[in-house]
Amino acid sequence: MPADRPTILATSGGIDYGTRTKWSVGPLTHHAVELSGVTGRAPRVCYLGTAGGDSAEGIRNFYDMTVEEGWHGSHVQLFSMPNVADITAHLLAQDVVWVFGGSVAGLLAMWELHGVGDAMRAAWEAGVVLTGVSAGSICWHQGGTTDSFGPDLRPITNGLGFLPYSNGVHYDSEEQRRPLFQSLIASGDLPAGYATDDGAGVLYHDTEMVEALSERDGALAYFVERGPDGTAVETALETRSLR
Repeated sequence: MPADRPTILATSGGIDYGTRTKWSVGPLTHHAVELSGVTGRAPRVCYLGTAGGDSAEGIRNFYDMTVEEGWHGSHVQLFSMPNVADITAHLLAQDVVWVFGGSVAGLLAMWELHGVGDAMRAAWEAGVVLTGVSAGSICWHQGGTTDSFGPDLRPITNGLGFLPYSNGVHYDSEEQRRPLFQSLIASGDLPAGYATDDGAGVLYHDTEMVEALSERDGALAYFVERGPDGTAVETALETRSLR
């Protein structure tokens, strides 16, 4: 049961600390599942941990969460070889695709090698809800800021580009994020875009940002654009709490 239009929920959150499990599903990811419109059966949710090197621990933690939630879980891994024969067909059979964080540069490189970007576009256009955290947020956009290359953040500009904006993650929790994101937009190295504090997300229908959401008190989303004087202009968005 696809969503009624292409839908992306890009976040700096979506997971909580668990009680019986290491991680528990957070309100942002619950909302992504709700957006899929599934009723009367378990939602089909697919995990991609490419940005974390397809770590076995990450995959196990995901399946622990699916058991807790009563979801029908699956995963796509690329190391050391793809675990499914047809990635496009697999993604098209899902209700939600959940992309985890890590190296967005590594994610984009591996996805290019294996045609995952094209598979994701087919799923997105078919109404499969795409969501994710950190690298799993930046990837849908034109680019953003990343620690993929080391502790000093650098720009990433080869995102999938489903959305015509840049994306800033961990905006309130990592001191380099906000100033670099603003300077890259001011210089024109990144287009105008949306940024999220930890625990916030931005919802897109088609390519339009329609709502900012939060699962943590005080977490906000922002729009940053280049002003007429060549400096960055940041606007805090009205952010609806999911708690």
